[in-house]
Amino acid sequence: MLASASGDGGTLPSVPLRDIVAALDAELRTNEIPDYPGAVNGLQVANPGAVHKVAVAVDASRAAIAEAVISGADLLIVHHGLFWSGVQPLVGVPYEKYRSMLASGLAVYASHLPLDLHADHGNNVRLAQALGLTADGGFARFKTVDIGVTGSANEPTDELVNRVQAFSARYGGSVRTSIAAQGRRTHRWAICTGGGATSETLREARERGVDTLIVGEGPHHTTVDAIEHDLCVVYAGHYATETLGVQALGAFLETRFGLPWTFLHLPTGS
Repeated sequence: MLASASGDGGTLPSVPLRDIVAALDAELRTNEIPDYPGAVNGLQVANPGAVHKVAVAVDASRAAIAEAVISGADLLIVHHGLFWSGVQPLVGVPYEKYRSMLASGLAVYASHLPLDLHADHGNNVRLAQALGLTADGGFARFKTVDIGVTGSANEPTDELVNRVQAFSARYGGSVRTSIAAQGRRTHRWAICTGGGATSETLREARERGVDTLIVGEGPHHTTVDAIEHDLCVVYAGHYATETLGVQALGAFLETRFGLPWTFLHLPTGS
């Protein structure tokens, strides 16, 4: 579903794809940030060379590619790229995705951890801002970088959870907590969007005195761990918590190059 767009409907600018890729790579430090092998950050599919309109989405799904083509975009920016499942034969759905991209001249650019941790455009800092929280440090260490953010507060935890619920609902998500929020106060919080509840992030939360951890999702054992250590983990939805970064990149390209952009809202329910 096309959820939002910019531009006045006039003559569209024409910007070389190489200039956009160079700007994104520099802004996101694409070649410096470590990531998982399947991320393949940066330009994943090229086009004939020019961009007139941008679409942004959380996932490089078949639906996102189809919606991007319908919107008239020639560049699709995503958080989760085309190669998460590793090498696949180009048959069936993978073939249809690539056939559509190549036939329509749709380029694809992906940014996973470089976007998650970016100080201005990042999913984590943007979610903190959306919840009225001010970060004062990093969280969720991965190799040489902190993916998430952390900060201090002094408020009833259920009030914070209510704000998380309102945010998640706007993007088709729902919220659950590891333990009841009512009657608790949040003094030290942390955010790690997407699949942010892991054994490592829960251990880090305990070591750093975090009492409220906001994530997208996590496996069952993280809830058990959180209950046993009296940690309130707020599971806000993987998709919902990672919608803000790609939208920030759309706005960045509009400011830098005057390119109109569209956010493709395709919630997954996770």
